[in-house]
Amino acid sequence: MSGRGLVAVAAAVAATAGLVGQSAGAPAAVQQVQATGLQQQLDTLLADSRFQGSQVGLLVRDATTGETLYDRNGSTRLVPASNTKLFTSTAAMHTLGAGFRFHTDVLATAPVKKNGKLQGDLYLKGFGDPSALESDYVGLAKQIAAAGIKRVDGDLIADDTYFDHVRLGDSWAWDDEPFYYSAEISALTLAPNGDLDSGTAIVESRPGATAGAPVQLNLRPANGVLKLINTATTGAAGSADTLNIERDHGTNIVRITGSLPLGAGLGSTWVTVWEPPLYAADVFRRALTAEGVKVDGKIREAATPAAARQLARDESMTLGELMNPFLKLSNNMHAETLVKAMGAVTKANGSWPTGLGIVTAYAKSVGVDTSTIRLSDGSGLSRKVNVTPKSVTDILLAAEKEPWFQQWYDALPIAGNPDRFTGGTLRTRMAGTPAANNLHGKTGSLTGVTALSGYVTNKDGRKLVFSMITDNYLTSPRSVEDAVGVTLASWTDQAPVTPIKPAAGKALSSDDGTGPGDPGNDWIKGR
Repeated sequence: MSGRGLVAVAAAVAATAGLVGQSAGAPAAVQQVQATGLQQQLDTLLADSRFQGSQVGLLVRDATTGETLYDRNGSTRLVPASNTKLFTSTAAMHTLGAGFRFHTDVLATAPVKKNGKLQGDLYLKGFGDPSALESDYVGLAKQIAAAGIKRVDGDLIADDTYFDHVRLGDSWAWDDEPFYYSAEISALTLAPNGDLDSGTAIVESRPGATAGAPVQLNLRPANGVLKLINTATTGAAGSADTLNIERDHGTNIVRITGSLPLGAGLGSTWVTVWEPPLYAADVFRRALTAEGVKVDGKIREAATPAAARQLARDESMTLGELMNPFLKLSNNMHAETLVKAMGAVTKANGSWPTGLGIVTAYAKSVGVDTSTIRLSDGSGLSRKVNVTPKSVTDILLAAEKEPWFQQWYDALPIAGNPDRFTGGTLRTRMAGTPAANNLHGKTGSLTGVTALSGYVTNKDGRKLVFSMITDNYLTSPRSVEDAVGVTLASWTDQAPVTPIKPAAGKALSSDDGTGPGDPGNDWIKGR
């Protein structure tokens, strides 16, 4: 829905304010306040027909006092999708610290001879960096070459034992596995570009020179782990684009099928990698070769001996800096890596159960009633996650008191800001409305689930926190989410609002066209 349309929704709310929401027996003066207040406006929005047969929770609170200003099912457990990341990110900033950095090491047990030969194996050990790029492995290779090493007569060992070897999260869907938002979690991994989607590679595609010619492909970064099986052909100009690029389950075979019309532009498809440590080691080996360092042996996975000495190290950006791509683009892999990293750093156990225990403990320490919620992963890709709008707003209120709040708050997507790394998953939403460049929030999306929670300042300068989660819809109510955001930003509390029991309101029939079948994350990459 456009910004003008959202303002029209708010106007429609005001126009219908006298029709619903008055409490039986309430004094006339109270009824008059209610008829023009926030309660009435939100009741009317939540009377939209798209909520029929679904579950919706909405809680609005004063960001300074914590006072509840609106409550519709605020204590009801719901599947929050990527709103789960609010719990993970705040726990990580508290537990690891905004200045925390991941690192990746290169180690060996044998000395380097005068002729530049390293006897024995070379170890590449990851410590969870989800932001590692090909350029970082090139940097490690340059350090090895600068150390005088010209040849390794053993194997290149990929070591990701800093985390456990459970690669996929609890109850993640099998049919999500080939796609970038469901990549395998490993302590040694690689991202293909600046979006930092660790555990994935990019298959670039363009049509051949003539109709009938094979589709042209390029793998980025170049590696020998993924095997491309290409049967796709170039179709006539104007023909249908039926190109499909997908990895086979349990393998690194990527099949490219269908047709790409003549004249089509360059396409990019992110595919997940089976066993990311081997992928990272392969890219590192290529970087070593380019720097004149030859590895005689093969690539294999094993643990680094305790006696190994460090030859090179690469460090990531700080955790505070990582919050920006993590939250703006709603990166699932960053969330899960942080969960395991919290376990590894504080309890020497880089596993989901240990890390989620730390996330839950942090939430409890800041006032969340953790007996009413369940955290099954760090990203919200799991449909076992259950939280309440109240628990989300508790986290939002607690974060304001933390020393790292401003950096974390700035990393949240900002409504209506078109810059991808500023607006993030909200960059096209609520544009041209009072919520634009005002509302900072975290989106959430699974099939049948949409959520939006965050901060917004109203017309009087009053800062609010809110959480809206909707489950089991058939037609997406996301435009109503946006209308709620605009309503909160437009609302003035010059006349106080007297809370009343939410009442049914007149249904609105607008549709944002999203519909069922939303992907398992908020950020869509494709052609």
